[in-house]
Amino acid sequence: MKLSVKKVERLTEPGRYGDGRGLYLQVTPTGTKSWLFRYERDGREKSMGLGSVADFTLEEARDKARDARRALADGRDPLTEKRAKMAASSLAAAKTITFRDAAQHYYDQHKAQWQNPKHAAQFLSTLRDYVFPHFGELPVGEIGTSEVLRALEPIWHSKTETASRVRGRVEKVLAWATVRGFRNGDNPARWTGHLKEALPARSRISAVSHHAALPHADIPHFMSVLSAREGSSARALEYTIICAARTSEVTGARWDEIDLENRVWTIPAERMKAGKEHRVPLSPSAVKTLRALPREEGNSFVFAGLRRGTGISNMAMASVLKRMGFDHVTVHGFRSTFRDWAAESTSYANHVVEMALAHTIINKVEAAYRRGDLFDKRRELMRDWAKYCSE
Repeated sequence: MKLSVKKVERLTEPGRYGDGRGLYLQVTPTGTKSWLFRYERDGREKSMGLGSVADFTLEEARDKARDARRALADGRDPLTEKRAKMAASSLAAAKTITFRDAAQHYYDQHKAQWQNPKHAAQFLSTLRDYVFPHFGELPVGEIGTSEVLRALEPIWHSKTETASRVRGRVEKVLAWATVRGFRNGDNPARWTGHLKEALPARSRISAVSHHAALPHADIPHFMSVLSAREGSSARALEYTIICAARTSEVTGARWDEIDLENRVWTIPAERMKAGKEHRVPLSPSAVKTLRALPREEGNSFVFAGLRRGTGISNMAMASVLKRMGFDHVTVHGFRSTFRDWAAESTSYANHVVEMALAHTIINKVEAAYRRGDLFDKRRELMRDWAKYCSE
């Protein structure tokens, strides 16, 4: 006898109840009811679940059984086809990842390469501010040029430098997703041959911004005023200027990097912007500054911070400038001051000055001089610079 809607509702005894032509109602010992299609193929009996009674009516179960019989009539195995669809669906679900998740994965796998914690933090924060609101929750495989432009265009003119960096970060995340198999095709965030045709070049809409620098003619007076100030931060600024160093190189300086006897400061590669060890020849003035510093027991930092065992913050020297009334210049700008002095007031070769600044030289002719580090020539240069600063 065929099943009826009322009979399906009344049946509670565990077992299988046939509706005819392979369709069964299955009742488990726990009272759960589901639909089952049983058939024979290649001499073997098979069973295929058609879903719960709570989800599919008797009529819907009959339709499913009818489709299965049609597949059998066409020489296909309905159970094999069902399993293949489920596998494909599972694979598709596994390959679906949002841009937000892809960005997090990229960050987690690459953050060790960023030596500067600030740069590492900016990677995700800029995407969070300017990209995620537009397509952060979109599957990474569905992101195209229109989505990328929607995120970049609002900031391309007003925050050009930031927008350019955001574009590069989006390109990296999408490239990672392609390699990992989460998307196919060209990268919609690439610049050359693509976004370059849709957005104006950064150089055309944003003037190059240089760090505000003090004219080198004013350096002797400035250093005289600075020398009268007390404190670790003031001495750090003095040392930074004399060595033409970067802020992070000085705030992170450790005593084990300093060789006072041979007058050499060796900055390890992991603390250098170019990722290469850099030797700084210490002038007599630099050595004098270092020897006058108090040594805090248990503190490896050359320029001790306010809290025991710490170094000064990256804003400490900028605060000194502000208190001196020189907040119109930057700490980094003193490297430009040094560069201008060397170019305008000395005969030192450009490649020697660039080596002193630990710059990466793109010009191949100048780069040829980098077979050594020109240490002796740089020692003379830094001695003359320190002497000029104290005039």
